[in-house]
Amino acid sequence: MSGIELRSSAFSDHALVPRRYALEGENDSPPLTWSGVPDDTAELVLLCEDPDAPSGTFVHWIVVGIDPRSGGTDTGESPRGGTELVNGYGRRGWGGPHPPPGDEAHRYFFRLYALSEPCVLPDAPNADQVHDAVEKQQLASGTLVGLYQR
Repeated sequence: MSGIELRSSAFSDHALVPRRYALEGENDSPPLTWSGVPDDTAELVLLCEDPDAPSGTFVHWIVVGIDPRSGGTDTGESPRGGTELVNGYGRRGWGGPHPPPGDEAHRYFFRLYALSEPCVLPDAPNADQVHDAVEKQQLASGTLVGLYQR
């Protein structure tokens, strides 16, 4: 399986996510760029999850149906062609980091999946449902990890 290169101009891999993108900041979704998407990709799926949340993996952003030729998304925007699903806060779209005060820095995994066919998910899936849905259709993937602490 080939890899997708996933990056952000706002933070580097395993570096701190600026407060602007956190729930307590402007709560803007971060800018992302990607390359290396296979030519036969039917759609891209974007997932941002926090596996360090006290109640289990918390979903911050799920976008399905992203145009495979899109190449990225700007600050505060949804990826081109994508449909934002309901996140762990019960809201559609991006929900920024908001770990408990005093916790060690939480890890925020941004995962982009290239799929061979459209992904079918419930409107408010948990992280395991997303992983299960993309597993069999995955042509390639890329991961970017951001850190955030309050």
